[in-house]
Amino acid sequence: MSSPEEVDPEPVWYAGYGSNLSPDRLRCYLAGGCPPGAARTYPGAREPGEPLDVRPVSLPGSVLFAWESPTWGGGIAFLDPTGPGTSRATAYLVTPRQFSDVHAQEMWREPGVDLDLAPLLASGRRVVGPGRYETLHVAGELEGRPVLTFSAPDADALEPRAPAAVYLATMADGLRDAHGLGDDEIVDYLLGCPGAAPEWDADRLADVVTG
Repeated sequence: MSSPEEVDPEPVWYAGYGSNLSPDRLRCYLAGGCPPGAARTYPGAREPGEPLDVRPVSLPGSVLFAWESPTWGGGIAFLDPTGPGTSRATAYLVTPRQFSDVHAQEMWREPGVDLDLAPLLASGRRVVGPGRYETLHVAGELEGRPVLTFSAPDADALEPRAPAAVYLATMADGLRDAHGLGDDEIVDYLLGCPGAAPEWDADRLADVVTG
């Protein structure tokens, strides 16, 4: 029998609302690899197995496009938890170590350091650094387990920037695969995210979504 020190920590839900809407893209953070169209190959997590479960979820707040991504070119998605409405995300049931390693790779760091999730779970929000994805949030609860995500400290203050076609295509894959949305619904959702327009309109975005 395992000693108390050897008992695995309870899994948590990680909610991806940008490119990690796509389960295939999330696998590159876990098992390693290069997502189609990306400029970076990821080393993968220390625990490279599949998530224990995958669910479509809605997060409070709005998703917007900003910053300039060296991985994708163009803007990437940020969650403003104080924004209006709700946003679509894909929730993955992962170990705390997997969550830590996904977060590290999002910040261009090597995986290997466990985040202390206790302060986050106690307060609902924790800033672990100044970076674009270093503000952690408890975005809700699913089947008795916390739903965790991360964003910028003040997403609404970021300068809007339209995303690249490959980034939008990756989000579209997740909206289709995890949420079961049709092409027109995907176009409407992505166009509703601040920063997409005016560079993207319905016709151009439909070409990306239908691929």
